[in-house]
Amino acid sequence: MAQDGTIYPLKAPAEPNAIPLGTGGVKSQKAPETWFRQWGDPMARNISTATLTPFLPAQGKANGTAVIVAPGGGYRWLSMDNEGWEVAKALSEKGIAAFVLKYRLHPTPESLDDFKAWMNRPPAAAPSDTLASATPPGMPQLDLSNQLADAEAAYALILKRAKEWGVDTKRIGMIGFSAGAGLTMHATLNSKSMKLAFIGPIYGGMGPVEVPKNAPPMFNVIATDDFLFRGQFGVVDSWYKAGIPVEFHLYQNGGHGFGLGNPDRTSNRWFDAFMHWLDVNRFLRPEPNK
Repeated sequence: MAQDGTIYPLKAPAEPNAIPLGTGGVKSQKAPETWFRQWGDPMARNISTATLTPFLPAQGKANGTAVIVAPGGGYRWLSMDNEGWEVAKALSEKGIAAFVLKYRLHPTPESLDDFKAWMNRPPAAAPSDTLASATPPGMPQLDLSNQLADAEAAYALILKRAKEWGVDTKRIGMIGFSAGAGLTMHATLNSKSMKLAFIGPIYGGMGPVEVPKNAPPMFNVIATDDFLFRGQFGVVDSWYKAGIPVEFHLYQNGGHGFGLGNPDRTSNRWFDAFMHWLDVNRFLRPEPNK
């Protein structure tokens, strides 16, 4: 399949390890879940049943840390491989129990042709990937109550099965990409049940936020040629002023949606930097007596 921006139909792949989260459906969603391929990557849209797919480390390699991985796609589709499965596999190879969150989405047109036309509409009508505090002027704020409920259910499931999955319940973090970064931030700012040990918003909105007193350390990544950057450092500044540990990587290039990396981009080393950050903060070393 050509590695281009053309949208191609795709048969839904098997997801044998996906665990339904039981958070309900999507109001006014009449279209079934369907998949497409763009830029060589599988994407899912019209998701009305949230799931969590574990990617566990090889036996004897687990260090107790767990990460919820939230793919992006403007809350209208999910880049399941580029920002989900590939990232989870890379994390599990480092001894981290990774869990890809396939969260519920806002509806898109049922037919692929209508969806293509919807995708090609003027940019001003496009949905925002970010929170209100980080949304460019004129971009609509989406209701993220379904997505937050899915993230909370994923966290609760990991707590429930922590012993089985080799997870230290005090070392559960969350990273997300684009809209997934927005969901990660939304959960950090608004959830009453999630006690995240760290967060990693990757190329998400950069506007300032009101940081909770118990907010976790943050690892933040974006490229200067990302349309969401726009010379902003607000969310990083908010963490810094709140006195909470923050690490920020601003890369020369990478654009938006680079996942683990694209050819010849300085942003390709962000995952190595993230692993080093986790290591220095003692998340890659098993805790004694665990």
